[in-house]
Amino acid sequence: MVACTLARTAFAAAALAAAALAAPAFAFEPNNTECIAPANPGGGWDFTCRQVGKTLQDLKIIPGTMQVTNLAGGGGGVAYAAVVNKRNDDNNLIVAASSATATRLAQGAYPGNTMGQVRWIGAVGADYGVIAVAKNSDIKTLPELMDRIKKNPRSVAIAGGSAVGGWDHLKVLLAASKAGIADVRTIKYVAFNGGGEAVTQLLAGSVQAFTGDASEAKGFVDSGDIRVIAILAPERLEGDFGAFPTAKEQGVDVIGANWRGFYVPGKMSDEAYNYWVDAIGKVYASPEWKAIMAQNGLAPLNLRGADFQAFVADSVASITELSKQIGLIK
Repeated sequence: MVACTLARTAFAAAALAAAALAAPAFAFEPNNTECIAPANPGGGWDFTCRQVGKTLQDLKIIPGTMQVTNLAGGGGGVAYAAVVNKRNDDNNLIVAASSATATRLAQGAYPGNTMGQVRWIGAVGADYGVIAVAKNSDIKTLPELMDRIKKNPRSVAIAGGSAVGGWDHLKVLLAASKAGIADVRTIKYVAFNGGGEAVTQLLAGSVQAFTGDASEAKGFVDSGDIRVIAILAPERLEGDFGAFPTAKEQGVDVIGANWRGFYVPGKMSDEAYNYWVDAIGKVYASPEWKAIMAQNGLAPLNLRGADFQAFVADSVASITELSKQIGLIK
């Protein structure tokens, strides 16, 4: 009798252990999931929410569909403040972000808000920066361009499609800083209304170099009008851009990624946070998402959880320092 009781007890214990091993890794179960796109429909943030939400649904990672809410204003600041002040413990909410989010946080464009008020879950790709010259330029490499600036800063003008202090401007300042140019204020940056106009001025000889993203440069690369001297990526890109060297392999250790990813409310539970980190990882690794990346010109950027948090923190710190150097903030 005792033996039978012990056997039954042992069996029950084994069954409980097996059940524990088979249980989901996350205590959190999502419901009524939502993604905030901090802008009007169309554009990068809206794309990120809708495409990732659809992939989460298609892969059956979430139950049902993901609601997409467009909350425009303040270059993402309205959405950021709403999450921090009104929805800071919502376990079912993710928010689209990009390098523009980090730039605005660094420059104090979200008054009273800091990156530490939310949690950063992961990236789903990036549009890497490029530095290019006209096809007939005598500048062949990134170090040659930087050396010319060191010798005579006013002799080199670099055009970009963002305003002074915007991402195109900051990308080239990051590269210059890593190349040993101590005072990045000596960089002569000329702002135009978009990358197309900037490249037109490059081809006209008004400027000596161009800073932009790979996606906007692709058409001019395909036509043979410009020559990319550096990709601001951790390693060479695939496809048409694979022939162009990274800045890093030329001795300038800089990454200029117009990344796309997500943050979540700062007081989200650890169980929910870990769930969303895992969910975004599954999306990123899926063939479905790889196809979306290929169709939309996104390059790999595989960062999640603590690694992504550290990446954003480093981006904010670098942009803060550069913005101070050029007088955009005190």
